[in-house]
Amino acid sequence: MRLGIRLLIIVVFTLLLSSPRIISKGSADSGANHQGRNLNFGVSGGNVNDITKRFCCSGTLGALVTDGTTSYVLSNNHVLGLSGKASAGDDISQPGLIDNGCRVSTVVADFTAAPQLGSSNVDAAIAQLRPGAMAADGTIQDIGIPSSVVMAPSVGLGVAKSGRTTGFTTGTIASINTSVRVQYQASCGQGKKFVVSYTNQVVINSSTFSAGGDSGSLIVTNDSNHQPVALLFAGSSTTTIGNPVGEVLTQVGRTLGRSVSFVGTTQAMSIGTLANNSPLPQDMEQVKAVKERHEPEVMSQPGVSGMGVGADPSSGEPTIVIFVDPRAGRAHPLPGRLDNVRVQFVPTEQFVAR
Repeated sequence: MRLGIRLLIIVVFTLLLSSPRIISKGSADSGANHQGRNLNFGVSGGNVNDITKRFCCSGTLGALVTDGTTSYVLSNNHVLGLSGKASAGDDISQPGLIDNGCRVSTVVADFTAAPQLGSSNVDAAIAQLRPGAMAADGTIQDIGIPSSVVMAPSVGLGVAKSGRTTGFTTGTIASINTSVRVQYQASCGQGKKFVVSYTNQVVINSSTFSAGGDSGSLIVTNDSNHQPVALLFAGSSTTTIGNPVGEVLTQVGRTLGRSVSFVGTTQAMSIGTLANNSPLPQDMEQVKAVKERHEPEVMSQPGVSGMGVGADPSSGEPTIVIFVDPRAGRAHPLPGRLDNVRVQFVPTEQFVAR
């Protein structure tokens, strides 16, 4: 689809101001490699129908998965699947529309399947890769070939990602088992907004780990193994949220009708390589039980958008993490401890799909 010059200027300017998935160019790796034609993953892409009269949207083609015979691009439902409105066979382009003047670039895949938003607890989708269109070995830009062996997320685990907007970045998991509310919009840059609730999510507290347009990036361990940990799909100016990849693979396989796995090496992290002061698993389970017991009451409070399990970075003491919008009025003050477990408050605005 071609737009006039005047309309294109309006599109780009408006999107820079308002759309969570459309961000001005500029990568953390100081290059535009993620936003142009690129055979690797971790780069710009999306459904060619993700466009309205004034807006066009794109995200990140995160990784390569396979059912044993067929290869698929893995990203988010809201990137490939139009938040549940895509049709089987829809063209997936690389780069995405926003990086090609809202015009279709190279078509690299065909939309295949997406677990339903709101009931699957993941924001994920796959598109069948066209032969020769992208790296058959699953190479991710600036990361290399990931491992096919997934890593369960844990507090203190160092992670990395490669995405359309911020390129290659690193961070540390701050909370797991996190319940969050994420805002979506019905169409690209316009339409009714709606909220989807998730449980058991992975959160990285960082203002630089990701930004709008990085949705669909594969979050991997920050080591030479590059084990998949989470699928990035949402965040705020201070946080990034990902679906644990174990659940992503399960839900995608259930929707597809056959199991899928990552294309990559068989390298895996050795036991005992987590960050210093990482809490013990049994302690985390106890705190998780406390969190779940108090979650309905806490999450009902105005301004609370998330609640998870974390740890004090200096002592390793397990904590309950509550994400609060400081601008929202609260009917009741939130407690500093719950059943003798310390509470950490993280100020943040509303979580939105990226």
